[in-house]
Amino acid sequence: MKFVPLKLSGAYLIEPEPIVDERGSFARLFCTKQFQEKGLNSHLEQCSFSFNHKRGTLRGMHFQKEPHPEIKLVRCTRGQIYDVIIDLRPDSPTFKQWEGVILSPENRHMLYIPEGFAHGFQTLEDHSEVFYQISASYVPECASGVRWNDPAFGIAWPTHVSVISVKDQQYVDLK
Repeated sequence: MKFVPLKLSGAYLIEPEPIVDERGSFARLFCTKQFQEKGLNSHLEQCSFSFNHKRGTLRGMHFQKEPHPEIKLVRCTRGQIYDVIIDLRPDSPTFKQWEGVILSPENRHMLYIPEGFAHGFQTLEDHSEVFYQISASYVPECASGVRWNDPAFGIAWPTHVSVISVKDQQYVDLK
């Protein structure tokens, strides 16, 4: 695996390095040792999956508050998404900055999202599926978020939002 540091401190785009032969290809998608060698948290406690019917569906911007923050490793297994992270760590040099990457089955990239980041995505194709590996169990009372269109971040979403939950619409601006 190739770990490509993103502009936001602690976040990485992970590119599998497939071995190709006459059968097709094989690639490692996760290795505790390699994550630890990069200084990344390799503990995974939960896997989740999201299916999205329509292009333009937006999910986000979510995070879990202390004392149950989580690290996510995200991969698109069907369709295509524009995956966005926001650094919400007040002591970080990249505080309130965001970054977006395209994830798809074709590029096979994964996004490593550190604790203290909000995460969300917009589907770029109908019937998109997203697979999450998460470092902590979901704790409903710690679930939180910030508004997807908060002017404090100025996220440039690639397309019109066609579907968004009431909950995601009602998150407040970052204070």
